[in-house]
Amino acid sequence: MKRALPLALILMVLPLAALAHSWTVDATQSTLGFDGSFQGGAFHGVFKRFDSDIRYEPADLADARFDVTIDLASVDTQASERDETLRGADFFDVAHTPKAHFVTRAFHRAADGSVTAEGTLELHGHSQPVTLAVQFKPTAGGATLDVSTTLDRLDFGLGTSSDWADISKRIGVRGHLVLK
Repeated sequence: MKRALPLALILMVLPLAALAHSWTVDATQSTLGFDGSFQGGAFHGVFKRFDSDIRYEPADLADARFDVTIDLASVDTQASERDETLRGADFFDVAHTPKAHFVTRAFHRAADGSVTAEGTLELHGHSQPVTLAVQFKPTAGGATLDVSTTLDRLDFGLGTSSDWADISKRIGVRGHLVLK
């Protein structure tokens, strides 16, 4: 009976070793950005403030989770007039919906080893499924996590009037997170 107790404890602890690793994001080195075009000219933007809860273990995706909240007022496209337009009622409407939120539901590994994350993005009062391409690279002091997808801004009710027809409907979104 005395031997059974230590064995039972070991068996209870073993599943914990397989849980996804919790990572801290180095905000000073990480970026969350997007690309679009206006009247044929490309523009790039970033969100300067976002919070994230990242749990990820490349060998076992079962317990992986991305939970990211974005402060939409922190948008920066290097053009103050465009930034104010994006913060306004036709786009992010930060007065009513100041945050966007993405959380994963599942991760999948393809035969070629590539990983995708399925989740839901809540933005501007709309919730839509989103699939991210995921690239995770261990480094000496932690890891980097790169994610990317393309969104249709109209799916989220962003710039739906004909006044905004000159802005690309498809917006590339990508994140580069330095993890510790």
